[in-house]
Amino acid sequence: MTSQHNQSPFSALGRLTVLVEDPDDALSFYRDVLGLRVLYDRTVGDYRYLHLGVPGREESGLWLMPATGEEERRLVGRQTGGQPLLVLYTDDLDAVTARLRGHGVRMWDLREDADGGSLHFADLYGNVIVAARTHGRRS
Repeated sequence: MTSQHNQSPFSALGRLTVLVEDPDDALSFYRDVLGLRVLYDRTVGDYRYLHLGVPGREESGLWLMPATGEEERRLVGRQTGGQPLLVLYTDDLDAVTARLRGHGVRMWDLREDADGGSLHFADLYGNVIVAARTHGRRS
């Protein structure tokens, strides 16, 4: 018998909110540098809904949300306290490294091992992102 505590009423992870100073600058980084796809881009009144994701995985992604007010502006680039904002999986960590290097992205902690590899890098605001190659295993 399955415990009710082990069952989730949710079917998928939706959007992770990323506070940004300028949606167009953030779009340029996440779309043009990282290759994410625009899933939704609509302005209603003064508010822009800008969602990006990995091609073929539209059920989850990033919501680039402009910081409003002084408190939110202080959190841009630091909303996870220096911990990784997200992990992006790849089958070709070498290609990711070359792409990031070509765009002048700050990178560090490149690790390769038998189970995969990873690389830390920063977005245009300083948020830490991890690119991870897992040889097909995702955990």
